[in-house]
Amino acid sequence: MNFGVIIIGDEILSGKRADKHLPKVIELLGARGLALSWARYVGDDPARITADLRHAFASGDVVFSCGGIGATPDDHTRQCAAAALGRPLALHPQARDLILERMRDTAREQGIPFEPDRHDNVHRLNMGVFPEGAQIIPNPYNKIAGFSVGHVHFVPGFPVMAWPMIEWVLDHQYAGLQGQGGQREKSVIVFGAMEATLTPLMERIEAAFDGVKVFSLPSVDHPEYGRHIELGVKGQADRLDAAYRVLLAGLAEHGATLGPELVR
Repeated sequence: MNFGVIIIGDEILSGKRADKHLPKVIELLGARGLALSWARYVGDDPARITADLRHAFASGDVVFSCGGIGATPDDHTRQCAAAALGRPLALHPQARDLILERMRDTAREQGIPFEPDRHDNVHRLNMGVFPEGAQIIPNPYNKIAGFSVGHVHFVPGFPVMAWPMIEWVLDHQYAGLQGQGGQREKSVIVFGAMEATLTPLMERIEAAFDGVKVFSLPSVDHPEYGRHIELGVKGQADRLDAAYRVLLAGLAEHGATLGPELVR
């Protein structure tokens, strides 16, 4: 299965906050032998969020949506998920109980009476209103749950909450996929070559080795290597070594000057 991530919030697009989710999701997947296939950023625009979520539900991919599941006017994700699915919103009973439990804990910590019918507490229950048929994602930080519909999983924008929730989903719902990808990379630093002259070699390798991709990362001002190309192959481990040997042989035919080899 492919994995994707949608990161929601005007504060990311405006630069008020730097996104931390993308590198962390890549890290969490990589630690489990999995890889991220795509990522999208979207602001707090309901029409755009709905369109991106509609695509996510239709894709069949495992998708993590980060942000916008609170209950303030700029939080639209829960409503957009329902619109994308064509389902009504409903208060999830387990999410409701967890929110009430959190409110009791907070009242006890503050030494005040627990008043579930107080206006602000009633409003907090909106954080448990999900598209009908959703399943909850436990939140170990403050018990305010996220939710899943199919393979699309919704977590808060706060990293301290989102990242453990993403790990929980990966380990509870996709444990069987972990380690199956066997994705690896092997590359070499190439000095004094032009990408255009190496393109036929790259195309030949991709045509010969199904499931292997060739990548070229040129640099003009690297502090150690200066002007160079990192040229490599990535894909299934069982096909990678043979593709890499063909790459090295092709570079030798071109008379390329090679630097260090890299394995990831």
